[in-house]
Amino acid sequence: MKHDPEKRHRRSIRMRGYDYTEPGAYFVTICTQNRECLFGDVVDSEMVLNDAGRLVQSVWDAIPDHYPGVDVDTFVIMPNHIHGIIELAPVGARPRACPGDRRGCRVDKGQPRDGDGQPQGVAPTERPGIAHSDALKRMSLPDVVHRFKSLTTARYRHAVHQHGWPPFPGRVWQRNYYEHVIRSERALLCVREYTMNNPSRWAIDIDNPDAWQSGVTVAVGARHASLWREP
Repeated sequence: MKHDPEKRHRRSIRMRGYDYTEPGAYFVTICTQNRECLFGDVVDSEMVLNDAGRLVQSVWDAIPDHYPGVDVDTFVIMPNHIHGIIELAPVGARPRACPGDRRGCRVDKGQPRDGDGQPQGVAPTERPGIAHSDALKRMSLPDVVHRFKSLTTARYRHAVHQHGWPPFPGRVWQRNYYEHVIRSERALLCVREYTMNNPSRWAIDIDNPDAWQSGVTVAVGARHASLWREP
């Protein structure tokens, strides 16, 4: 049977009745439309970002600077999808810097994150271009993901017209995305490890078009089973 990369994304996969403004850590996976490999290549088990990949990285890194109470943790860009941890704090809480002892706050080892280990952003009322009411609004996980997708798409589209980047097929990202509510410290550590190990598993990744066509893939259930098992 022919693989349909959109099939898993046609219905809402959010948990019914769950409040996604609830403070906590969320693991998200966002795939490109039709699994197009837009962001670079995996070489010797390391992800090598192209210009589009670096654009996506810069938007992710800047999330805490623009949205009060939203922080980011471990993150990896793959050729056609991203994995990352988004943290929502209570209203009024300041976003935290990416701690120096957190393994893998970014994976592009050759280009360290600007301001790593330093406080990110300023007080909400001091943020240029953000109204006071917007600064105090409690962000939900769908809000953050939507703005991340919208901003990366707008900047990519601009680069296509201004810098001759390869065009994307209709849209950069698939309509939906995967998320998992991280409920314990142990689960957080597992998610971080899983995220960091993605480049080394690309050859058997179900999102790798070459691996799928050759039949060398890991089943979705098996790939996530140990990760999602809460203690």
